[in-house]
Amino acid sequence: MSMLGSCLSDEQFQCSICLDLFVNPASTSCGHSFCMACINRHWDRAKVYQCPLCMKTFPKRPDLQINRTLREITDQFKAMRGGGGKGRERLGAVCGAMPGSFIDGLKRKIPRPLPKPPTKPNLEPTADPSLLATSMPSSSHGPHGPQPPPPPYRTGSGRRRFTVIGVGESLPICPIHHRGIMTYCRTDNVCICPECATEDHPDHDTVNIEVEWTHTKTQLTVSELEIQDMIRQRIKKIEEMKMSRAELEFAVERETAGSVSLFSKLVSAIERSQAELMEVMEMSRRAAEHQADVMIRQLELEVEELRRRETSLAELRQLDDALHGVKTFPTLSNHPPTKDWSVVSVNTDLGTGTIYRSLAAQVESFQNELKKVAETGFPAPVLEPSPPRTQPRIMRVQDYALDVTMDCNTAHPRLIVSENMRSVRCVDRPQMLPDNPERFDRVVCVLGRETISSGRHYWEVEVGGKTDWDLGVARQSINRKGKIDVTPSNGYWFLSLRDKNKYALRTEPSTDVHMSLKPQKIGVFVDYEKGQVSFYNVDSKLHIYTFNDSFSGCINPFFSPCTNKSGKNEGPLIVTPVTMTQ
Repeated sequence: MSMLGSCLSDEQFQCSICLDLFVNPASTSCGHSFCMACINRHWDRAKVYQCPLCMKTFPKRPDLQINRTLREITDQFKAMRGGGGKGRERLGAVCGAMPGSFIDGLKRKIPRPLPKPPTKPNLEPTADPSLLATSMPSSSHGPHGPQPPPPPYRTGSGRRRFTVIGVGESLPICPIHHRGIMTYCRTDNVCICPECATEDHPDHDTVNIEVEWTHTKTQLTVSELEIQDMIRQRIKKIEEMKMSRAELEFAVERETAGSVSLFSKLVSAIERSQAELMEVMEMSRRAAEHQADVMIRQLELEVEELRRRETSLAELRQLDDALHGVKTFPTLSNHPPTKDWSVVSVNTDLGTGTIYRSLAAQVESFQNELKKVAETGFPAPVLEPSPPRTQPRIMRVQDYALDVTMDCNTAHPRLIVSENMRSVRCVDRPQMLPDNPERFDRVVCVLGRETISSGRHYWEVEVGGKTDWDLGVARQSINRKGKIDVTPSNGYWFLSLRDKNKYALRTEPSTDVHMSLKPQKIGVFVDYEKGQVSFYNVDSKLHIYTFNDSFSGCINPFFSPCTNKSGKNEGPLIVTPVTMTQ
């Protein structure tokens, strides 16, 4: 042991910042040496660049280089020192075999720590709590490799060494460098050890993991507040929906009472009109109530998801595991997908205006007939009441059935139109067809041959078995070449299906449609003067949606069977005859 003491000691090879043997040592102009990673991290947090030992101030940050001689000597010392007692025996043997002049020269090359300066700033390298907390990742692993934890002690020169025992006992160990994972790389969003920071992330934005966790907790609070605000907004919207549904019921009751009072004066002449009015209100009520139920259900599902996210954020905020918190927060901080409900409301329009106008015309005609009878002296004709019409609204629009066929000259080359021009399907390869101006060359669709410029028209299309399709009307003057933005402002009004059960209206932005019953046949009704395009589920006799717009110029039926998706969507769209059932 006396021979070992006369040779080299750990203190001569220790970095005064991390209190461990040098790793890639670098020397400042004042003659002091530190680990390259330690001095760089120390200066990264400093506003004034000073030597941590003698406090010499540098006008600008020194451009340090690795002291290769000191690194080689340190590596040799580590090799002689490693292995416990046997290492010490080898070290003693080496020291005994070395000439005294060589040992003296070797000692002169090694920078020795200076005595403790009289000023207090001498403790700056270890005064930073985050630096103390990360200086010992675990009781058995040092920052640069496995070694026993050194207790606080005083060196021969009088400087006190600061260490923290057990601070990093709960930190996991880097499987590559066997050091505590105590650093977070903001550039790559990954937790790393100091060696990884030096070797793989030298120019990245790295911070102590506890500092990052403190910052993350602040973000957690902000995310919780945002989620809570979203929940409040949706709960308020649910109440609005419920109030709208109640107002709808009251409106139906008021309209029913008013219509009974109005029609009682002319029961024998207007019984048919009264029945039609009641039918329209019932259908409007059912459609609006169905719409409200669907939207309320969607809102409740969003609230449930947001509450689950709120609970997860609250539980994460209570955790003391910084590593798990930092890893988990990016996933929870993204808000779950929700719909913008600020412009959504229940349609409370009962659609009775048309019936009232028709009734006014009947009353006026009835009054004219009464005046004529009063002037001529002939008795007024006895008006026999017509039987009330009991068929639902879908049967009434069938009175405007239009015989629709498809225009082959507009069909995309991948579309096959049947000989009777009433069905269309998509194939894998395009056909050799002339590229005439009216043909679509990018969107797989075809227009109907019938041009609509006035009046009311209705047709039905069979869609059963398909996973994707588009149906509606399009302006005759639309662009048919290249990419097309299919929105009402560009002359397209249609309903779409995607992936078997995702129904949507091509509005701006698109509007999702929930259907409890999957339609096998779609009815399309156009009222040109009113600017309306309506869609119906023919089998269940339910109204789906009505576009309200204004038409300019001619419009045509629009069909798109969409691509066949390797045979999964190869079924055709078929225009079927309208059945006039009672």
